[in-house]
Amino acid sequence: MSGGFTLPGEAGHEALTLELAEKWGADVIRDSDGTQLSDDILQAGYGVYSTICIIREHNEFARQHPECLQQTFLSTEPQTAVDGALTIDLLAGFFREQFRVNDGEASRSYWQVWDRTVGALLSPAAWRYADGVVTIPAPVPFHSYTVSFLAYRVWEEINMYNHVTNHWDKEHLMPIDPRLPAAQAYLYGWLENWCREHPATTVVRFTSMFYNFVWMWGGDERHRNLFTDWGSYDFTVSEKALADFEREYGYALTAEDFINRGDLQVTHMPPTDRKRDYMAFTQKFVAEFGGRLVELVHRYGKKAYVFYDDSWVGVEPYGPHFPEFGFDGIIKCVFSGYEARLCAGVPAETHELRLHPYLFPVGLGGAPTFMEGGDPTRDAREYWISVRRALLRAKIDRIGLGGYLHLVEGFPDFVDCITEIADEFRAIRTLHQSGGPAVLPLKVAVLHCWGGLRPWTLSGHFHETYMHDLIHIDEALSGLPVEVKFISFDDAKNGALEGVDVAVNAGRAGSAWSGGDAWSDPALVTALTRWAYQGGVFLGVGEPSALAGSWGCFRMREVLGIDRDTGARVCHGRWSFDVETVPGLLPEGCGVRGLEDLYLTDGAAKVLAVDERTGLPTVTAHPFGKGCGVYLSSFQVGPANTRMLLDLMLWAGGKGLDQPWLTDDPAAECAWFPAARQLVVINNSGEARTVRVATDTAPVTVSLPPYGIHIETR
Repeated sequence: MSGGFTLPGEAGHEALTLELAEKWGADVIRDSDGTQLSDDILQAGYGVYSTICIIREHNEFARQHPECLQQTFLSTEPQTAVDGALTIDLLAGFFREQFRVNDGEASRSYWQVWDRTVGALLSPAAWRYADGVVTIPAPVPFHSYTVSFLAYRVWEEINMYNHVTNHWDKEHLMPIDPRLPAAQAYLYGWLENWCREHPATTVVRFTSMFYNFVWMWGGDERHRNLFTDWGSYDFTVSEKALADFEREYGYALTAEDFINRGDLQVTHMPPTDRKRDYMAFTQKFVAEFGGRLVELVHRYGKKAYVFYDDSWVGVEPYGPHFPEFGFDGIIKCVFSGYEARLCAGVPAETHELRLHPYLFPVGLGGAPTFMEGGDPTRDAREYWISVRRALLRAKIDRIGLGGYLHLVEGFPDFVDCITEIADEFRAIRTLHQSGGPAVLPLKVAVLHCWGGLRPWTLSGHFHETYMHDLIHIDEALSGLPVEVKFISFDDAKNGALEGVDVAVNAGRAGSAWSGGDAWSDPALVTALTRWAYQGGVFLGVGEPSALAGSWGCFRMREVLGIDRDTGARVCHGRWSFDVETVPGLLPEGCGVRGLEDLYLTDGAAKVLAVDERTGLPTVTAHPFGKGCGVYLSSFQVGPANTRMLLDLMLWAGGKGLDQPWLTDDPAAECAWFPAARQLVVINNSGEARTVRVATDTAPVTVSLPPYGIHIETR
């Protein structure tokens, strides 16, 4: 089999490029950041992806127009005044190769100096600025002060990462902001000239659009990563953006709207109305200018794909403006199943996954990959096993790799592993061509602040958001045979629960995932309570529906039958209980981390599991009208826990555990493609497995090698 595979080529390694193109069944060859394709590769008969990051590699223009550099608001760390004047070095603690203070007159009108001890904003007359330092002549002794200011970003962050990771000795690339008319005109003209000069290119792969996810580096290598948020809009700000926003929305944003007492507007917290307005404002601009660039590419007979990583901010592929771009395809780099599902649902003709590991000496976490001490074969297999189960549920058209191809020369086992992965992918893709897989009679809605705008994501890759219960839930759901949708709290009040069997709310108290102040709306609580009473299953994880100041901690406590004591109930009595066993419900090996201070609200809840250390419940089910509240004190994805999640939803929803197209071993999963009459079974473990698969007739037994896949026609 061949096709559906994008290979990173490399000038100077033509023989290797063409050899692996044949071995891996590639039909497209691409360049990567820092590589080029020679004429021998371009003329070899393959499709050609050319990677462009439209806002970098324009250093000459940036030097001539420094006002067109991209910016962000920064804030100094609080400094305590003692005796006399307080001086604050604005870039202290920051990586000075990344930022430069914008001390222009227009910029300084947005600066703010705060007395953080009392939460008071100082008047401009109370401080002065010179040469990168703010001086407060008469601070209050032992009060702490911060300065919020605009800074130019003088090193584009992905180039910065690639540069440092690969030890490049190259010029630092600066990011251009297309909001300024001069930059916009220049970039449009540059792209038109680029299209003329690249006749062999069949697909222009935009490294997203204009604004990178926020990645602030520190000056001390012990604290290099100051802040990373894949969904933040902080890097889109400028004097012009702020002025244009004020004209359009009728009110002004301030530095504090972005700095937010040092927390910044992190995606994991509920968005303010002002943040939502600014996001919508930015999305509209990115789509307008981005659409013009895509139309230009089309005019030259090329397709345009967007890489949904790096400078994706403002693109929002599930947002209202995405169709305005006119992209022909979307590419998503993936470590996990939920990222594959995120890509698969985007409205585009072609959906492509960029697999890991990248062909770099080290991985994103700094661990060795294609160098001594690295094991890229292990990494590739591990990531593929997570992604593969999601591919059984949603169709992906293409896969590929990125990076520097010559690095594989010392790793022949990696080359063989990718050969196997490419063949498995094409086999799975073929399964979808006649129609999708069968699903169980279970429709699941995941409920959080972002709803359908940001499904299948928690602002980053799994290794960056692993500590959140909801990302574990998303990863488990990504390969389960159930219908999944994502709804916001407003959606839940306005009919989105119709036809839903299970609503999942998971997260820490006050987070965007649990909901925070959204639960102060009685209409939301009433709608969900009514829906559960009429037969729905409300599945809460961690601190679902948590709201300080309400009766109890969880607003859905009457449905869940369990709550958390935040300190007010230390004198209250508690219900005693026995652990109940439901045959076949909790698979061997499943487990849930305990949460302190949980208590049952009445005697009706079934306690299905407890924390052996504390004796407190970890898994409960509470009948409520015709429905049920299910509670998990935490959730960590894994084969046994994933099956536990599915079984709990089926059992609580009255569907029964005896369902077709399930295996008797949580380490193996299966999918049935009825139109093609094909059954596929995958082994997610590194051990050989013999599993029994329930079908709609007689069960079948399948033997699988480690990580194996079995496909049969029935």
